[in-house]
Amino acid sequence: MTLHSLLHERREHINAILEQQLDARVSPASNLHAAMHHALVLGGKRVRPFLTYTVGSICNAPESALDNAAAAVECIHAYSLVHDDLPAMDNDDLRRGQPTCHRAFDEATAILAGDALQTLAFELLSSNTPELPAERHVAMLRVLAHASGSRGMCGGQALDLAATDAQLSEPELEQVHLLKTGALITAAVQLGVLAGSDEAQQYYADFTQFATWLGLAFQVQDDILDVIGSTETLGKTNGKDQATNKSTYVQLLGLDAARVKLAQLHQKALQALHGIPYNTQLLENFAEQLLNRDH
Repeated sequence: MTLHSLLHERREHINAILEQQLDARVSPASNLHAAMHHALVLGGKRVRPFLTYTVGSICNAPESALDNAAAAVECIHAYSLVHDDLPAMDNDDLRRGQPTCHRAFDEATAILAGDALQTLAFELLSSNTPELPAERHVAMLRVLAHASGSRGMCGGQALDLAATDAQLSEPELEQVHLLKTGALITAAVQLGVLAGSDEAQQYYADFTQFATWLGLAFQVQDDILDVIGSTETLGKTNGKDQATNKSTYVQLLGLDAARVKLAQLHQKALQALHGIPYNTQLLENFAEQLLNRDH
């Protein structure tokens, strides 16, 4: 099966799971439920679930554990996008080619939808998974909570907001993006390892290193696309970072140097896989496609 076919298959699979989980939890607040559906199911590349499934498969994880983990990490990602787009944050009108949640509904409903998606993530991840040792199940919950909170994604968003109209150094910008974008990508990979076999746990640090560099490279490519991409291709407003005077790798280094940085981070990610005695070719192929995407 080609990477394109596998990506499509996994995207359809996780979309079906997300639809099923939402349908099983219909809220008495119908407008809130519709907003959650809008934020979670309409569009998206499903990068993080794909990483969870791929790493989990490499590590011989049971499919049922991966379904819950992949759905949970996508719920956290969707909630973060809803809140990131709010007027108090990035104040955006377009996401995944659709009106942002607060535009399609209203600001209060969008805030609540994000809150509800966050709690849904932990409801899913805490679901009974008898195939996994209890200590690793708890570790998965801890990993996702850490990546989502003040020392992860939320902390990165706070640093990003504070850096508006400021000139960050490269180490400072790296810290922002390792937290804001990288933490959840790293968690997606770590969940796949933790769901895997006992033997696979010895390579947890190697997989984590791969994910760390991949997450940072992903953000560098995002910064580049914000400059060279179109709104139609990106599915969100292009040029927004420059218009709001955000700190980005392009703003700090220039476009050509940002591309060099991207290539360097890509190589670091691939190098991290060399210590893992499993077939990681699919991860290498996915990294190649992800870091050369046009949206």
